[in-house]
Amino acid sequence: MTSYKIVSTNRVGAGSYYRISHDSTSTKTSMTFGLFLPSRFATNIEENAINKENVPVIYWLSGLTCDDTNFAMKAGAFSHAERENVALVMPDTSPRGDDVPNVDSYDLGVGAGFYVNATEEPYSKHYHMYTYVTEELPALLESQFNIGKHGLRSITGHSMGGHGALTIALKDTNKSWVSVSAFSPICNPTKCPWGDKAFKAYLGSVDAGLAHDATVLLSEASGATVYDEILIEQGADDNFLSGGQLFPEHLVEAAKKVGQKVTLNMRDGYDHSYYFIASFIGDHIAFHAKRLRSKYAEILALESSSSLDFSVTTGKTITCQAMVARAPKQPLTLETITVDVPQKGEVRVKVMANALCHTDVYTLDGHDPEGLFPSILGHEAGCIVESVGEGVTSVKPGDHVIPCYTPQCAAPACIFCQSPKTNLCPVIRGTQGQGLMPDGTSRFKDKDGNPIYHFMGCSTMAEYTVLAEISCAKISKELPLQKACLFGCGVSTGLGAVWNTCKVEPNSSVAVFGLGAVGLAVIQGAKMAGAGRIIAVDINPDKFPAAVGLGATDCVDSSKLDKPVQNHIVDMTQWGVDYTFDCTGNTNVMRSALECAHRGWGTSCVIGVAASGHEISTRPFQLVTGRTWKGTAFGGFKSRRDVPLLVQRCVDGSLEVDHFITHTFDGVDKTNDAIETLHGGNCLRAVVRY
Repeated sequence: MTSYKIVSTNRVGAGSYYRISHDSTSTKTSMTFGLFLPSRFATNIEENAINKENVPVIYWLSGLTCDDTNFAMKAGAFSHAERENVALVMPDTSPRGDDVPNVDSYDLGVGAGFYVNATEEPYSKHYHMYTYVTEELPALLESQFNIGKHGLRSITGHSMGGHGALTIALKDTNKSWVSVSAFSPICNPTKCPWGDKAFKAYLGSVDAGLAHDATVLLSEASGATVYDEILIEQGADDNFLSGGQLFPEHLVEAAKKVGQKVTLNMRDGYDHSYYFIASFIGDHIAFHAKRLRSKYAEILALESSSSLDFSVTTGKTITCQAMVARAPKQPLTLETITVDVPQKGEVRVKVMANALCHTDVYTLDGHDPEGLFPSILGHEAGCIVESVGEGVTSVKPGDHVIPCYTPQCAAPACIFCQSPKTNLCPVIRGTQGQGLMPDGTSRFKDKDGNPIYHFMGCSTMAEYTVLAEISCAKISKELPLQKACLFGCGVSTGLGAVWNTCKVEPNSSVAVFGLGAVGLAVIQGAKMAGAGRIIAVDINPDKFPAAVGLGATDCVDSSKLDKPVQNHIVDMTQWGVDYTFDCTGNTNVMRSALECAHRGWGTSCVIGVAASGHEISTRPFQLVTGRTWKGTAFGGFKSRRDVPLLVQRCVDGSLEVDHFITHTFDGVDKTNDAIETLHGGNCLRAVVRY
C-alpha cells in the first residue's frame, strides 16, 4: 500500500483542501499534490478513512513555473467544485529536489516538466510526469481515497498544463478520462518555441514530440471521436497567443477534419493570467461535472445489472429480506419473507436504495390512524423493475423507477388526473389505505405464510416489493438511484409546495417553519423561484447554516423569542410575508405560520402531517382579512408525469439534491440504525442501500 503524508489541511467553504506528499516511483522523488474534497465526501482522510462512495474528480495541470499550490490559491475553483460535488486534484508540474537536474530558465527543468517521460540525460531519471499523472497518481487516489475509480475522472489545465490535459486525453485508448478541456493550451507544441525547447531537451528531438502534440494526435485520429466535446478557453489579448506559442486555430482545424467537436471560446480583453482562469473556471467545472454525473450513473447501472439476473426470478415467488413493523413503538424486525409474482396491472421491483422519511417513523410510532401491523414500511426509494404483470406497458424489466404513494392513472375518465388543480388520483386509494394491492390482497407473506400489509402502496423496506403500475414513475438511468430515491417524497413535496401549490413569484417574501429535509427543499425551491426574502424558522440553530446555504436570508430561533413567533415576523416585515410554509406537523406552528402571512393576500401552506386527532384553529378574522390557508400532498406533482422531469433536472445539474443525504447505510438490516439516526436531530435523509 502506497504511503502518504498530509502536509497541510485547510477548511475552504464547506469543503477541505489538503496538500499531500508521497514517494514517487515514477519520478524517484518526493511529490506533493493538492486535493480539494467537497463536503459531500469529506471523510477524515487524516485517519485513513476511505470514502465508501466513488468520488468524481477533475485533474488540474498547471503551467510553466507553477507548483501544486498556484491554482488552489488563485483560481477560485473550490466553491464551484463544492457546488458540483466533484473533487479537484492538483499535481506539481515537475519533480523537485536537490538531485533533480535544473537549468536557469523558466521554460525548462523544475516547474516545466511538460507532462512527458524524458528519455534524454540528465532528465531521464526523474522527469516522468506523463506516467506520474496518468498512472501513479490515479492509482494512489483510487486505492487510498476511493477517488476516480473506474475512470470517474476528467482532466483540464492551463498553458503547458492545457497541453498536458489535451495530449493525455487524446493519447488515452482505455477511456480513462470522461472529458477534457483547457485554458490557453499549447495546442501545437512541435511548431512553437516552448515545445521545440522542451522536446529537444527531454526527448532528443522535435520529431519525438509529435506523440505529445495535441494537433498532431487529433489529426491522426481514426474514426469515431472519444469525447462528445472538447472545451477550450482562450484570452484574445493573450501575449503568448500573438507570440506564436499557442496555436488554438491549428487544433480547431484538425478537429474539423476528423469530426471532433471543439468549442473554442475567444474571450476579448483577457490575457494569459490566473485572472482569466478565475473568470471561467466555473464553466469548465460544470462542463466536466455534467459528464462525470453521467459516467457515475453508467458505473452504478453496470454494477447493478452485472449482479442482477432477473431471468431466474421472473414468474416465480421471490424469497428475500425485509424489515417488518410488527407493532407500533417497536423496532423493526429483520425477517425472511416471500414476494409473490405481480398480478394484472402490477410491477415487481428490486429496491436498490431507500431513504428514511419522517412519515415512516410517524407510522411506526403509532401516530397514524391508518397504520396497520404487521406491515413493511418505506415509500421513498429507487428501484429496478424485475418483472411486470399482465397488461403493463409503461415499464419493462430493467427500467429504473421511483415508487410514488400518490399514483397517477392518467385515465381520460379520471377527473382528478385530468384536472390541473390536483394530483390526488383516487383510483387505488381505497385498497392502498387498507394496506392491500388493488385486487384486495397482499403480495407479502412471512415465513409462516401469514400475509403482511403493504404501506402507502410502496413498502420499500424490503429487497423486493410489488407496486401498482400507476404508482411507478419511470426515470432516467443517468441519476444514481441512491439520489433519485429522494424524489419519492420529501424533496418533491417541498419543491412542489413552492412551485405548484403556492406558485411563489420572483421578489416575494417567504417564511419556512421547520428546517428538516422538507423545509430545506422549500427554501431551495423558493430561492430557485426568485423569492427576495426567505425567513427560516426553527428551534435548533444548528440547522441555520444549511438553510442559509440554500438561500435563507434571515434565521429565527423561535424558542428564544419573548413574543409569539408570528408577531416577531410581522414586526420584521411590517405586514407579514407573502407565503408561509409549515413543515413541522405541529398544529400550533401551523397557526403561527398562517398568522404571519401578509395581510390582504398572504398564503400559508400546510405541509407537515399532524398527529392523529389534532385540529388546527385560528380566529376567523385572520381569513377575513385576506389570508389563504391551504395544504399540499406530494407538492402537487402528478407523479408519473412530473417525477421523471425532476430527475432529469437533477441529471442536467440544474437541481441539486446531494446536500439532503447526510447519512448512508448498507443493507436492509441497517434500517433500524437509520431510524435511530433520523431521531438524532441532525439527519436530513438517511439512505439505506440494499
